[in-house]
Order: sequence, then C-alpha cells, then structure tokens
Amino acid sequence: MSKRAQAVFEIKSWDEKPYAGLDGGPKFTRASVTKSFDGDIVGEGTLEYLMYYHGDGSASFVGLEHVVGRIGDRLGSFVLQHGGTFEGGATKASWSVVRGSGTGDLRGLRGQGGFASAHAQNYAMMLDYDFEQV
Repeated sequence: MSKRAQAVFEIKSWDEKPYAGLDGGPKFTRASVTKSFDGDIVGEGTLEYLMYYHGDGSASFVGLEHVVGRIGDRLGSFVLQHGGTFEGGATKASWSVVRGSGTGDLRGLRGQGGFASAHAQNYAMMLDYDFEQV
C-alpha cells in the first residue's frame, strides 16, 4: 500500500556554471545544489543538475540527488532521479527513487513524486512511496 509524504524543501546553496553554448543562444550548465527538507521527509539533499537553456530562457534539466534523513520514523538515505523544465518563470519537476538506493530503515524504498512552483523560499513537494520486500 502506497503512502504519500508531503514536505517542503529549501535550497541552501546553488553553484551553477556553464560548460558549453553560444553567446546569447542555447547553453549547457551544471549545478551543484544542497537542500534541506522538512515535513514528512526531514533531512539534507545533495543534488547535481545538468541543464540545457534554450535561447528564450526556458530550460530542461536532469539530475541525481542523494537524500540523507528520514521519511516518517524510518532513518536512512536514498537517491532521487530528477527530470523537469523551467518555463515562464516556473519549474515543474518529477522524480523517482533509484531502485536499490535506499539504506538503513529506507532499504527497499521505491516511489515517485515531484513539485511545481515559481521561485520561492520554500517549495512544497510530494513523494508517493512504498517498500519492496527485502
């Protein structure tokens, strides 16, 4: 039976650097990001994004995030695989738990979720999850 974790995250640091592209045109960037979570998920995340910016300022991105903390009363860590877009001042992202990445009490974690928001101090997010029999 799947459960829904609802939480907010705050971006603590964002270090983004271009690695390819044309002046004034499309470009590729890499961002190292740290986040904190509060709510049904509590902990810290470290995230690496690869982004492609179109000439109009919109973007597509992918990433992997290592989250250390707890979901409910279960402690451990897991990895989220991200994908999303930035368009019209808003970000839409979805993610899924990387199979086999759960550790500690989060071993066997599986699930998917995401968020949609304009730039903010805190971002509301969700994760629908359950656990494999291990």
